[in-house]
Amino acid sequence: MTQTETHQQQRQFLMPDAGEGLTEGEVLRWLVAEGDAVGVNQPLVEIETAKAAIELPSPYAGTVHTLHGAEGDVIEVGQPLVTLLVDAPAGSADAAGSPAPTAVAEPVAEGSGPVLVGYGVTPSTTKRRPRLPASSPHGTQRPEAGPPGEAVKPVRHGGLEIGRAAEARLGGGTDEVSARPRAKPPVRKLARELGIDLAAVRPSGADGVVTRDDVEAAAALVRPLPLAPRGDSREPVRSVTRLMAEAMTNSAFTIPHVTEWLEVDVTRSVELLDRLRRSSTFEGVRVTPMLLVARAVLSGLVRTPVANSWFDTAAGEIVHRGSVNLGFAAATPRGLVVPNIKSADQLTLRELADALAALTATAKEGRTTPADLAGGSFTITNVGVFGVDGGTPIINPGEAAILAVGAWREKPWVHRGQISVRTVCTLALSFDHRFIDGATGARLLVDIAAMLEEPAADLTW
Repeated sequence: MTQTETHQQQRQFLMPDAGEGLTEGEVLRWLVAEGDAVGVNQPLVEIETAKAAIELPSPYAGTVHTLHGAEGDVIEVGQPLVTLLVDAPAGSADAAGSPAPTAVAEPVAEGSGPVLVGYGVTPSTTKRRPRLPASSPHGTQRPEAGPPGEAVKPVRHGGLEIGRAAEARLGGGTDEVSARPRAKPPVRKLARELGIDLAAVRPSGADGVVTRDDVEAAAALVRPLPLAPRGDSREPVRSVTRLMAEAMTNSAFTIPHVTEWLEVDVTRSVELLDRLRRSSTFEGVRVTPMLLVARAVLSGLVRTPVANSWFDTAAGEIVHRGSVNLGFAAATPRGLVVPNIKSADQLTLRELADALAALTATAKEGRTTPADLAGGSFTITNVGVFGVDGGTPIINPGEAAILAVGAWREKPWVHRGQISVRTVCTLALSFDHRFIDGATGARLLVDIAAMLEEPAADLTW
C-alpha cells in the first residue's frame, strides 16, 4: 500500500473498567509521550484502581497524539485516556470523516469474568465464544498480536482482561496484586500526601476497602502536635511538688523496692458494692471500689503486720506500729497528696466510707491539713481511676509497703471451669525488701486478693 492510499485517523482509548464496578482509575505513570510511535500491545500507562495497579497496552500501532491527564489525575471509566493516530485505508468510512471508533477487544465467554469495557465491549453487544483451553501457565491460550490496526485479544489475569504486556508486567501471578490494600485512587493519593502506609491502616469500608476517614484517622495518630510557639520558661518547685520530689527521691534511693503483681476476679466485690449502695446504712455516702480495697488491705495486715512497720535506719530497728494509719494517694490541683485515715483498722465499714469521702473532698479542695498527711503506715494508690491497669509504686518514706490498684474491667475469665465475662483488676504490691522477703509480700498480696474475690458476707457495717 502506497502513502497515497492510507490516511491517519484518530482513535481514542478510553479508561477501561477493570471489573467489579470500579468507576475510576488514577494515572500513576505515563510510559509514553505525545509523538511517540507505539506498537500493538506496547504498554501506554500504569494506572491504579481500588483493586490493583496494572499497565494498559496499546490496542493499535500508531502515534501517540494526546495524553488525557497528568500523573496523579483521576480519570473516570469511559473517559478518554489516550488518543492515537493510526493508519486507515483510503476510501474507508474512517477516512471519510466518520466518528473514530474506540479500541475494541474480543469478548470472552459468559461467566469468565469482567472485561475492559474501555475497549468498546458492553454486556448488550458481547459476542459469546467458547472458553479457551488452559494451554498456558495462566489458564488461557495467549493470542498472537495481529497486524497494525486490528483489535487485540486480551488474556486473563486474576479475573481481569488485560493485554499481554501488562500480564507479563504482573509476572504471571496474582499474589502481589491481591496483597495490596484496597482503596480508591483519591484515597491512595491522600495517603501518599500524608505519608500513611495503606497496608498499616485498618479498613472500615465494605469488603475491606480503606476509606478517606480511615486514612485521616491514621494520620491523626501520627501527626505531630507542636506546642504553641513560645520560649522556654522556668517554674520554681514549691510546696507539694517539692515535698513529693524529696520524699520519692529519698525512698527510691534508700529503700530496695520489690514489686509483685496479681490479677484478681473482683466480680463479687462489684456485686457487694451494689448491695451496699442500696442499703440504708450507706445512704448519703459515696461507695466506691476503694472502700472494699481499703477493707481488704486492713484484713490482710492482720495476718502480715510486718507490712505495717517501718525500718528505722538510724536506730537499726524495725518499728512495729500498734494501729494502721491507712493512706491513699490523691491527685489534686496542687499535686499529689497522701492523706491517711488514722486508726483505720478500728473503724466499721460505714465509718471507713465516711473517712474516705471526707479526706477525698478536702484533698480536691486543697484543704488537706498537715495532720492528715503525717503518720501514715500503709498506702493505697488507685491508678485505675485514670484507666491504667497497673504500675510499680514507690513506697512512702516511713512505711514498708504500698498497693497500686488497676482499673476494674470486664474481660473473659475462667470461672468454675468455664470461660465467662468477669470483672478483673490488677494489684501491684511494692515492699521494702530490707526486712520483708518475697514470700511475706506474696502472702499479703494473696490475702488482699482473696478478700476482693470473696468478700465476706458477715460484714460489720
